[in-house]
Amino acid sequence: MSPNDAGPATRLLNDTFLRACLREPTPYTPLWLMRQAGRYLPEYNATRARAGSFMGLATSPDFATEVTLQPLARWPLDAAILFSDILTVPDAMGLGLSFAAGEGPRFAHPVRDEAAVAKLAVPDLECLRYVFDAVRSIRRALVSKDSEGRAAARVPLIGFSGSPWTLACYMVEGSGSDDYRTVKTMLYARPDLLHRILEINAQAVAAYLNAQVQAGAQAVMIFDSWGGVLSDAAFRRFSLHYTRAVVAALQREAEGRRVPCIVFTKGGGGWLEEIAACGADVVGLDWTTDLGQARQRIDDCVALQGNLDPAVLFAPPEIVAQEARAVVASFGAAQRADGRFGGHVFNLGHGISQHTPPEHVSALVEAVHGA
Repeated sequence: MSPNDAGPATRLLNDTFLRACLREPTPYTPLWLMRQAGRYLPEYNATRARAGSFMGLATSPDFATEVTLQPLARWPLDAAILFSDILTVPDAMGLGLSFAAGEGPRFAHPVRDEAAVAKLAVPDLECLRYVFDAVRSIRRALVSKDSEGRAAARVPLIGFSGSPWTLACYMVEGSGSDDYRTVKTMLYARPDLLHRILEINAQAVAAYLNAQVQAGAQAVMIFDSWGGVLSDAAFRRFSLHYTRAVVAALQREAEGRRVPCIVFTKGGGGWLEEIAACGADVVGLDWTTDLGQARQRIDDCVALQGNLDPAVLFAPPEIVAQEARAVVASFGAAQRADGRFGGHVFNLGHGISQHTPPEHVSALVEAVHGA
C-alpha cells in the first residue's frame, strides 16, 4: 500500500505544519483544528445527509475525502486530517459499532469477561481497507499546481487512531461513560484482563497507523482522550505504557521525510514530562495547561500542540482573535537565545463544538496566522 500506487505528489506547497512538528523554523505558527470537518459546517451536514448515516459517511472513501477537504476550502489551514472515527479498530475486531440518532457510539458486544477477552485479536487490516483507500483518495485530491505548473500537495495529511487505553474504555463500557465504572472495576479487580486488552489494542493501533502511513498519511496522531480520568499510578501502567509501545512500533520515515507522531492526552498536563519522553515528536495539550510553562518544563525536547479552549469560539470574533493571539504569545518566540527552536502547532484543546459559528473560525485562523 504505497502512496505511489495512488500517484500523489510528494512535494508540498505548504510544509509549515511538518516543520513545526520537527521544531524547524517556520514563517508563522501553523494551524489545524481537532474535528475540523464536522457538524459546525453546513456543507458537512449536507454531505452526511447524502451518506445516510455517520458510518455511511466514514466508510465511504469518496464521502470521507469530500468532508476532509471542506474546511480547507473555507480557510487556509496548514494540515488536513483524515475523516474517520477512533472506533474503527475495535469495530474491525467484531464488536459491532453503531451510532444511533442523537446518541454516541455503542458496541453490541462489549468486552467484559474472560471469554470475551480471550476472543480478542488484532484485526485483519483488510477490514479497514476503506480507511486506507480514503487516505489515498485524499492525497490525490490535495494535489494542485504550483506557480510553475508543477504538481504538488497543498498541505500534509494527518492520520490518527485512538490510544490503546481510550479504545479499551469504549470496548469495556460498551459506549461513552460519565464515570468509567465498568472499565475501572476491571482495572482494579482484574488487571490481567485489562492488560490483555491493552496489549492487543497496542499491536492493532501500531499496525493501523503504519498502514495509514503506507497509504500516504504524512503525520499521525494518537488520541488518548480518556487518559486524564486515571489516577497517577494507573495512568502510567494502563495508558502511557501502551502509548509508548505504539510509538516505538511506528514507521517514522516515508516518501523521503520524517513522519511526525503527535500524542494528545486530554487532562494529561500533570504527566507532561513523561508524555514528552514517550518518543513522540509533538505533545498535544488541552486548555488547562499554560503553553509557556509547559515549554519550560520540557525544555523544547518536543514540539507542543494546542491549546485554545474550544468554548472561546462562542465569543465575539474580536475576543476569539484576542484569545488566539494570547495562546501564541504564551508559547513565545520559536527561536531561543541559544539558537535552538521550539515548535508550536496551534490547535484547540479538544475537538471543535458542533455549535461553533464558522465565521468565528475565520477570525481564529486570521489571528493565528497574523500573530
